[in-house]
Amino acid sequence: MGKGKLAKFADMASYPHVFEYPYSVVDEVPFDMKGRWHEDFFRNDHPIVLELGCGRGEYTVGLARLYPDKNFIGVDIKGARMWTGATEALREGLSNVAFLRTNIEIIDRFFAEGEVAEIWLTFSDPQMKKVTKRLTSTFFMTRYRRFLQDRGRIHLKTDSNFLFTYTEYMVERNGLPLEFSTRGLYHSTWAEHPDTEEARILNIRTYYEQQWLDRGLDIKYMRFLLPQAGELAEPEVEIELDEYRSYNRSKRSGLSTAK
Repeated sequence: MGKGKLAKFADMASYPHVFEYPYSVVDEVPFDMKGRWHEDFFRNDHPIVLELGCGRGEYTVGLARLYPDKNFIGVDIKGARMWTGATEALREGLSNVAFLRTNIEIIDRFFAEGEVAEIWLTFSDPQMKKVTKRLTSTFFMTRYRRFLQDRGRIHLKTDSNFLFTYTEYMVERNGLPLEFSTRGLYHSTWAEHPDTEEARILNIRTYYEQQWLDRGLDIKYMRFLLPQAGELAEPEVEIELDEYRSYNRSKRSGLSTAK
């Protein structure tokens, strides 16, 4: 039988690689490691990669195993879920993994300018009702620019046609360099060449991703760069809402499209 929430929170409070700064404490408790993640925690100068909305942390841990020459930080507000990946990383002795429990809206409080090299967004809630809550909106891109290196890489992996389509329009509207895009990741050229570095990423599957695959849903993926220069503008387009309700997500509205 799995641990209860209280026991998991107690574990998290004792883990040396977990940092907890939700809205309720962030103004009262200083975060002294901003700009010092390399020196004070990882003790190396390897690139730092964030997974925003990491859930159980499967992707954070999986990427850390694949790339020991990079540092990975999983970020989410759901501590009981994050416990799974945090515990796994601790048991395996992965020194290139950390977890930050906080609200992503204030993510720029925890990293200094140029401190982060890449961002992963894995199965984020598409937030079809409100654009400023979407993790690929210009609202968040502006925040990412405050700590992401110039032309830092952003990965989006999603089951949501709405979020993927919106992000395509956002990337095109702002002229962001697009490196790769597919609406059928497991049917892409990566899948045809299993020995490549890119194909190894396909082997990392989250709990919910596997459920969506079992339902026959296509997994979409894109990778683009975020330059520091240039104003960012929201795309003014209507996008058809997703036809299904993803696990643990709020019910969709009665509308058929949204911006």
